[in-house]
Amino acid sequence: MSSFKDKNVLITGGAGGIGLLMAIQILKDEPNAIIIWDNNPENIESAEHKLWGSSAEVATNIVDIADPDQIYEAAERLLNQLNNIDIIINNAGIIIGGLFSERSTEEIQQTININLLGAMHVSRAFLPSMQKQGSGHIVNIASAAGLMGNPRMTVYAASKWGLIGWSESLRIELEQQKSGIKVTTVEPSYIDTGMFAGVTPPFLTPLLDPEDFSESVIEAIKKNKIHLRAPFMVKLLPFLRGILPARIFDYVAGKLFGVYHSMDTFKGRDQS
Repeated sequence: MSSFKDKNVLITGGAGGIGLLMAIQILKDEPNAIIIWDNNPENIESAEHKLWGSSAEVATNIVDIADPDQIYEAAERLLNQLNNIDIIINNAGIIIGGLFSERSTEEIQQTININLLGAMHVSRAFLPSMQKQGSGHIVNIASAAGLMGNPRMTVYAASKWGLIGWSESLRIELEQQKSGIKVTTVEPSYIDTGMFAGVTPPFLTPLLDPEDFSESVIEAIKKNKIHLRAPFMVKLLPFLRGILPARIFDYVAGKLFGVYHSMDTFKGRDQS
């Protein structure tokens, strides 16, 4: 069992959505400090008000996870202040839906930079200090989209497939080194937040409630789970993809469950 008590916790993309909900949950366990990295000044200001009043130290910083230089500079400042980060929750992420042929170079690069490379650079920035103290926990918020293909979310799916592959490889690598550092990979279906506004949930795969899901992530971290997959149908995905021929899996996922049309009505977060 892991504990948040007296620990230093970093959450990227933590000023809104499930990132902020996780921060609120963690504060109940009396951490030493919670650090929020986000690139949205308005969300940062709002998060400060919601997290204010805790006995734990709460720090918010504007950091663009797409920029490795910002990550390493912010990490150096943070380590000078706190000496170590015990738990990293790589939560920052974006989705730009639509046909792949219509995606711009900038949209493709930004998605990969934030969803995949951002998590890698954040983790790499703090790994040496974790290895030195012989403990730590890295939590990567991936997606069920990293377990199967889905039309109109090609670049997002690619970033999450990469994130899952890296996260799993890192876990095994750190276990072989007997580092004492845990890795948890989180693979949810659609969460009922503005990020996925307009999606049509697949059959038997309801939208996840953000607060309930954030609580599930916190419990998974405490129990040192390797994977958290939700809702139940997501748990079956690796098994079904492993035993069914591709065309039959396409029929089950696309025709019976409607997964392949779930993004047809996608609108995403209101940018106005």
